[in-house]
Parts: sequence; C-alpha cells; structure tokens
Amino acid sequence: MRDLHVKIDKTVIPQLPRYAFEGRIVVVQSEDEANRAVRALRAAPMIGMDTETRPAFKRGEMHKVALLQMATEDICFLFRLNQMGLPEALVELLSDKDVLKLGLSLHDDFMMLCRRNSQVKPAGYIDLQDYVKGMGIEDLSLQKLYANVFGRRISKSARLSNWEADVLTEAQKVYAATDAVTCIQLYKELKTLKENGDYRLV
Repeated sequence: MRDLHVKIDKTVIPQLPRYAFEGRIVVVQSEDEANRAVRALRAAPMIGMDTETRPAFKRGEMHKVALLQMATEDICFLFRLNQMGLPEALVELLSDKDVLKLGLSLHDDFMMLCRRNSQVKPAGYIDLQDYVKGMGIEDLSLQKLYANVFGRRISKSARLSNWEADVLTEAQKVYAATDAVTCIQLYKELKTLKENGDYRLV
C-alpha cells in the first residue's frame, strides 16, 4: 500500500534526490523534421507534452509560445515553434482523438498553441491535474506531484530562461524534455495505483 500525500510539504522537496531525463532529445526546427518526428510519436502508445514561452518582464508584454515538447518514454522532440510556426502534421496530431496526450494545465497550453495556429482542435488528451483531483490529491504542480508520487525533485531553474534564443542550452533542453517525459511516468504510476486501489491518502 502506497502512501500519497493530499498535499506534500513543499519544504521537503529541496532535500529530495534530483530527477532529470537522460534519454534522447531531438531539436526540431523545420517542417520536414517535424513530419518525421510526428511519425515517430504516432507509433507510441502515449505522448507526454508541455510548452515553453519566453518570459515577459514588462507590463503588457506578451510572447507567443516558443517551444512544444512532445515525448515518448525514451525520446523527446523539441519543436521550435518560434522558428517554424505550427506545421500541419503537428496540428493533426494535437487534434487526433485516437492519440493519447498527457500533460498538466493543458487548457493553457492549447490556448497558446491555438494562437499559433487556429486550426488546432484539441482532442485525445488527459490533464493530470484533473486526474489527480479524482484521486483526492490536491497538489497540482508537476514538481509537487512528482515529489509526492516518486520522492524525487524536478529542477525548475531553467523555466524563466529565453526560449526564443537562437540555440537552446543543454540545461534548457533537459528541463523541457523532463517536463514532458515525467507526465507519462506520473500517468502510468497513478493509473496503476488507482486501478489496483493500492494507495492511501495521508
């Protein structure tokens, strides 16, 4: 029987061992590359996803979503939307009800993606925030959920970096990939615990 916190004590998170994705990361910057990446993603049973936007530090300043990261369990594609827009193959993938897509706060992500391309009609997704609410868990951030379920810490140090930079740093790439891949890990673990009734809230 696994103990899961209704709300984890955030003061314990900095002491936890860090988790970062160590699989393959592919930066996608052209429509041809995007087409190949989407074919690979469609072969997977589920896709973890997230987006990144250049932070705005001035009042009234807004930027379009710069990066869409979509991952299987062992590879993550980083689609640089600020360089190539949102190509048709990605629009079709995001709108495909038969391809399971997992993320957190996906309503906000899809709203930003629709600003890039109004043809996006989101379908086939599970928002983990809704999923954990149904289990009685009140933590809704990825960092808190991952610490709650796996007892490990996800670094957020690259979150406010420049996602429109000409070249992404290694830290940015690992950060972005980790956010997408952990959505798959969380869903699989939580689904197993939920189906087996093998958890209790503390």
